Amino acid sequence: MAKQTGKGYRNLVVYSIFVRNYSDEGTFTAVKNDLDRIQNLGVDIIWLLPIHPIGEIARKGILGSPYAIQDYRKINPEYGTLEDFKSLVDAIHSRSMKCIIDVVYNHTSPDSWLAQHHPEWFYHKQDGSSGSKGGEWLDVIDLDYSNADLWNYQIETLKQWAEVVDGFRCDVAPLIPLDFWLRARQEVESVHPGCFWLSESVEPEFIKDLRCHGFNGLSDSEIYQAFDACYDYDTFAYFRGYLEGRNSLATYTEKVNQQEVIYPDNYIKLRYLENHDQARARVIISDEVSLRNWTAFIYFQKGMTLLYAGQEVEDEHLPSLFEKDPVQWNSGRDLTALLRRLYMIKKKPIFTDSCYEIHAFSHDVLYATHRAGNQQMSGVFCVGGQGTLIQTDVPDGVYTNLIDEEEVLVKDGHIDCDGNPVIFFSCRKDED
Repeated sequence: MAKQTGKGYRNLVVYSIFVRNYSDEGTFTAVKNDLDRIQNLGVDIIWLLPIHPIGEIARKGILGSPYAIQDYRKINPEYGTLEDFKSLVDAIHSRSMKCIIDVVYNHTSPDSWLAQHHPEWFYHKQDGSSGSKGGEWLDVIDLDYSNADLWNYQIETLKQWAEVVDGFRCDVAPLIPLDFWLRARQEVESVHPGCFWLSESVEPEFIKDLRCHGFNGLSDSEIYQAFDACYDYDTFAYFRGYLEGRNSLATYTEKVNQQEVIYPDNYIKLRYLENHDQARARVIISDEVSLRNWTAFIYFQKGMTLLYAGQEVEDEHLPSLFEKDPVQWNSGRDLTALLRRLYMIKKKPIFTDSCYEIHAFSHDVLYATHRAGNQQMSGVFCVGGQGTLIQTDVPDGVYTNLIDEEEVLVKDGHIDCDGNPVIFFSCRKDED
């Protein structure tokens, strides 16, 4: 873990936006005009997917992926001008939120500025052609970080953007040498003290496959040396495995609990139900009661919470990365009230620094606790969509569900849950 990373990041919510498909207009100005609504959800950081021009050669789809970048130092003209972008960032700041942008440093489009001016900075196959080490990303070519001049160029680019934004979400960061990220962080700090670094860490199987083929692949424990936070892909497969019947809920909780001992004390995980690479939460969790419980759970978890634009209206459609394919805002559903309440709960100090643990009970119920001194925050999440009687470790009494202000009765060491998510504060039983 980056030694200077503060645990306060655990109280924050990130909101992810793909500018092209956020609105019909697909512009920075359209995002700017919606900032009051976004802020009302309870958001601390707005993360913009790549904002740079997209390559034309080997494009996927008509418009191409924003992750096939043509020039790291320019703005995609489809979104607006550099002045439009800076105006958006200023508007975000005026609402006491921060803005981070995507950094895609593993690869560029085949017709990128770098490919044209510095072909020696790219990975080449045995036949001399450029391409992707992963083999599946046909619209990009990989960079080769054995070249020191590439490091200088990339870090200088980061420093330029750090004069405008508050941090970076770094795409497939484990594919790039750790020493590069350590140096980049150090140099950017001189331009923007306190710059925030989020790593898209990747699935363990992907890292294993890379290493088996002789390529670089950083584990989460290595990534944490340079980054403030990283993705939750070390447990996400077990979350999806539970939903798809491939593993039990208890197996998932075991993997989450393991994070408390394998990572540094100040580790920050990005918790999510969906992101731009994964299916929409409403699709994988079709039951409304279950979805509300899972939503409450990701706010309760130790770490930052991620929302992907459209999640607040339970959009079932995952926008394409390659086409004009806007978020469907007219779903007729709205989680805003729940998200705002959960945001207020997440701000409580006990979520900043605690001993965290979760358990799986029968009837698909998660029981989770944050403990600090003699204080405890408890959460009961009926992710299976049905209520049940569960055993708890807090003193008998009447408590308040912080989500809806309803009473929570603990009697004979048990809570009778009606299926709705419950979060309540108490003193610990063993120190009462």
